[in-house]
Amino acid sequence: MNWDPEQYLKFVEARRRPALDLIVRLGGKSPTAIVDLGCGAGNVTRLLAEHWPTARVTGIDSDQAMLSKASSTPSTIDWQRADIADWRAEAAPDLIFSNAALHWLGDHRSLLPGLIGQLTDGGVLALQMPSNFMSPSHQILRKLAGDYRWQQALGHVEMGSVLSAAEYHRLLMPLCRYLDVWETTYWQALSGDDAIIEWMKGTTLVPYLARLEGAATEKFLAAYRARLALAYPRGADGHTVFPFKRVFLVAQR
Repeated sequence: MNWDPEQYLKFVEARRRPALDLIVRLGGKSPTAIVDLGCGAGNVTRLLAEHWPTARVTGIDSDQAMLSKASSTPSTIDWQRADIADWRAEAAPDLIFSNAALHWLGDHRSLLPGLIGQLTDGGVLALQMPSNFMSPSHQILRKLAGDYRWQQALGHVEMGSVLSAAEYHRLLMPLCRYLDVWETTYWQALSGDDAIIEWMKGTTLVPYLARLEGAATEKFLAAYRARLALAYPRGADGHTVFPFKRVFLVAQR
């Protein structure tokens, strides 16, 4: 997938809020070596560096455009390009942080225990991921991708997935001295004529639009737009309320 940092950052405040909530949940912890796994454009990585100014902070991402955006602002952060599915720590960190990235990877039953196993003794895995794959925005998208007009191009596209909060708790509890799993729904008031499509273009729509060109792209977006307008009507104040659920976990080895 080729990511567009500017598109992703159109809703920077809404995208940053879950990361801030996760940082707050880490309380008085004082990590010395932090890895931001799936750092994207680096806006959250810089929050980590500001919150723990004495820590060594590394940002890991596979997308060069995102890393170029991240490194365009001078900092002490070490930006590294790597596939986060295959990433292995050179030296054990005491905090692995991941903001809205790991849902793109499969087999969480192996992935998350593997990440915990890379931590120092007492180290923490802290992450949040979208958990709204059954919401209308995503159900409509899957149904359109299966339509005869686009099935050949889009029928096998994956939008990511997560386990339930209960499944994460059962999976990780035997590996942790401390585990906290929770869900939060953010009722986002998005502005603009095409608010939800613009939001989705920065994330979930990326692999879909990568497989369409020209007129096919416009026809697909027009069909998606019409269905979204029914599911998420725009208010008289110009805002579209877009509930967005996320799953969080803090796991201490």
